Amino acid sequence: MTDSPDPAPIILIANRGEIAMRIIAAVRRIGGVPVLAASAADAESPAARAADRVIVIGAAPAGQSYLKPEYVAQAAVQAGAVAVHPGYGFLSEQPRLAELLEEENIAFVGPRIETLRAVGDKGSARRVAIEADVPVAAGADIEDPNDSDAIVEMGRSIGYPLLIKAVHGGGGRGIRLVSSDEELSTLVPQAAAEAEAAFGNGALYLERFYPAARHVEVQVFGDGLGGVQIFGDRDCSVQRRHQKLIEECPAPGLSETRREALHDASRSLVRALRYRGAGTVEFLVDKESDDIVFLEVNARIQVEHCVTEEAFGVDLVAAQLRLALGRDPELPDVPPVPPAAVIELRLNAEDPDADFRPNAGTVTEVVWPRGPGVRIDTQIERGYVFPPFYDSLMAKVILRAHDRDAAVSAARSAVSVIRVHGIQTTLPMHAFVLSHPDFIRGEVSTSWFTQAWAGRKDEQ
Repeated sequence: MTDSPDPAPIILIANRGEIAMRIIAAVRRIGGVPVLAASAADAESPAARAADRVIVIGAAPAGQSYLKPEYVAQAAVQAGAVAVHPGYGFLSEQPRLAELLEEENIAFVGPRIETLRAVGDKGSARRVAIEADVPVAAGADIEDPNDSDAIVEMGRSIGYPLLIKAVHGGGGRGIRLVSSDEELSTLVPQAAAEAEAAFGNGALYLERFYPAARHVEVQVFGDGLGGVQIFGDRDCSVQRRHQKLIEECPAPGLSETRREALHDASRSLVRALRYRGAGTVEFLVDKESDDIVFLEVNARIQVEHCVTEEAFGVDLVAAQLRLALGRDPELPDVPPVPPAAVIELRLNAEDPDADFRPNAGTVTEVVWPRGPGVRIDTQIERGYVFPPFYDSLMAKVILRAHDRDAAVSAARSAVSVIRVHGIQTTLPMHAFVLSHPDFIRGEVSTSWFTQAWAGRKDEQ
């Protein structure tokens, strides 16, 4: 008598849009059964159709659905899930969801609860980084956002310009750049209110701002016991209001010494945290001093994980799932620099000629580029009604080539092919960046785009 095969694992996906589609594909790749936890607005979305089953967890607003850990945990129990993948954003870094799932003996596809607590609080993450001998920028926690005198004294001790940052933030929310005592006093309460609305926690801290820095991050994958694999680095310096617009792997223009220092610092931090699964360690590399400054750990899969996957030929999401299920993640050892160059364009439902105002509506036509080295992560299709309740990300357009010049050229070609009618998109912005000499040379900082875009408008 032979043993019956183990049943296919049921995986609940607690997210929406392109990342839900991406996780569904990975669940099928490992032989699992994808079940989608969706809001009422997404109950009949392309992601819902792609899953084997849909469980509606609440009303359209994220605060009544995707941001409710008890609703997600209840859906996981209802689905008979053995694991929950939270994607990115929403509850992906919230310890409460992991705690509720642990009580039900359901795996959380992400780091351990202790790690989520340690790095979810950016003040705590800074302390862990310092203990791991990772360089950090000068900064301090704000104890009372309404204590103007204490805040100003703190700002003066760090030195202007500086950033106000949300302790539990992400996606550029809760961040303000300040250059004076007056701005600091005015903007701290605003940032606290925005952080409270976006993350349910208004805690803030101050950090020195580097106006001529590049944003470089390192992709890591930990086994939860101190073991770590490094999957190269990415440059995410093309940003608007601290929100990334374009990412590429490998980061251009890094010396072997600087790259090794970034990778070593990331490895040290992951080992100190006993980090489990996929994550990203983010840094600023100052163009004037060449200093490396730790920013944060993103304890989840990233929006820009695709560039790393394409550059190294790996499936990080499938690896996450395998590890959460107690399997070998099946990730190869890779060199510090990948054999290919990859660029990702974030296509958003925003009007770049109206200060990037988000817009919703019905997509009446859509055409995507095709061919070798082209990957499109999206759920956008003809007739799709883009909802007003969530992030404006429509699609990720990923181009792989044998070197950076070829990847930039492929990205320009892709932008010329893409057609999305019915709503405004950021395609004109991408066309502008990809043709700009500074970007072509790989010489942009985090403040470059705002200045370059404003200059473009002045020339018109």
